[in-house]
Amino acid sequence: MSKLKPRERDAIVQALRAGVVPKLGLRHIQVGRVREIEELVKDMDRISDGGSAIRFIIGEYGSGKTFFMNLIRLVALEKGLVVMFADLAPDRRIHATGGQARGLYAEMARNLSTRTKPDGGALASVVERFVSQAHRDAEERDLPTGSVIRERLGHFEELTGGFEFAEVVRRYWEGHETGDDELKSAALRWLRGEFATRTDARKALGVRTIIDDANVYDHLKLVSAFVCEAGYKGLLVGLDEMVNLYKLTSSQARNANYEQILRILNDVLQGSAENLGFLMGGTPEFLMNTRRGLYSYEALQSRLAENTFARDGLVDLSGPVVRLASLTPEDLFVLLANVRRIMQDDAGALPDEALAAFMAHCSDRIGEAYFRTPRNTVTAFVNLLSVLEQNPGIEWSDLIEKIEVSEDLGEDMAEVDESTGAQDPGDDDLISFKL
Repeated sequence: MSKLKPRERDAIVQALRAGVVPKLGLRHIQVGRVREIEELVKDMDRISDGGSAIRFIIGEYGSGKTFFMNLIRLVALEKGLVVMFADLAPDRRIHATGGQARGLYAEMARNLSTRTKPDGGALASVVERFVSQAHRDAEERDLPTGSVIRERLGHFEELTGGFEFAEVVRRYWEGHETGDDELKSAALRWLRGEFATRTDARKALGVRTIIDDANVYDHLKLVSAFVCEAGYKGLLVGLDEMVNLYKLTSSQARNANYEQILRILNDVLQGSAENLGFLMGGTPEFLMNTRRGLYSYEALQSRLAENTFARDGLVDLSGPVVRLASLTPEDLFVLLANVRRIMQDDAGALPDEALAAFMAHCSDRIGEAYFRTPRNTVTAFVNLLSVLEQNPGIEWSDLIEKIEVSEDLGEDMAEVDESTGAQDPGDDDLISFKL
């Protein structure tokens, strides 16, 4: 394992203390789920080779869905893919008529990452890389750069929205060539889906269309093709918190989103998409509920049905649905040991018996939930180590019984009102820990 950097250490500790997934240093704390990771690595290779993939990452709240998706995100970056990740929310959905789908695309575009810019904001770098390559090619062939760009993006005109996409990229080159920063900025704003009206886009760039609710998926396919032209291997799109679709009170709005998911799924399964992959994270209710989940949409239920042979201990990870197996107590022990190594030096580190005592205490308080949904267990352990670090005279044995830990019941399952986008009042399931 590579040496832990101070920046990674701080990011890991702060994220775990807050109960969220760190964006840095995941390799230092990853445990278990080897087979699932191997299957997703194969998907990344398939995307790199011109294919497509889609996976629904299903697990209980606190079981590690977001962690797993972020780990695969890092794998995709290492494989040379571009990634676009975002969480769904009341104002960000796959399909909408009030700007929520465009809002989701804009969030993904802002988070667009490459290996050299893993924290997002890489769209400008990707566009710059493409036009720089086109400029070098033009010089070698003694042609105008604009002609080479038009040639390399010529096949875009066969795709929905492709003509305008290619035109915006050409306009970016014009701004680059003439030193017109406003033109370059306008082109990037269009590519990020930030133009709200066609009138504004026509005034700024001379194009008559924008990225809107009706064409988000079409533009994701264009982005996939574009990043390949820029020298990357493909595009991975990650959508977490899919349960927000389950929460929609309007069945019409839910079904419209599920229909869009079906379109994506069909494209991938039929081989119509190229160099494009999707990860969608959700809970078992989001998948299997026959009244409001994906299984309420008959076409999705039939396509996402699990292999009937994968029972009685048999596993099949080749289908679209990947159910994250719960961590075992042994996995959690290794995870806590990894956290201990990150937060403490060898000289003052907690002994293994302290980890065992901590786990036994958590088991007494919340049963098997302490390792099956370990988010809050890990947060409590980080808090314990922090107190020991800041109070050198205290023995760990004096603190174990004082730790208050409650079962992670998940997020507030309040419904989202389609007409307002607001959440109806629900029970507050937020769990806290005290020492």
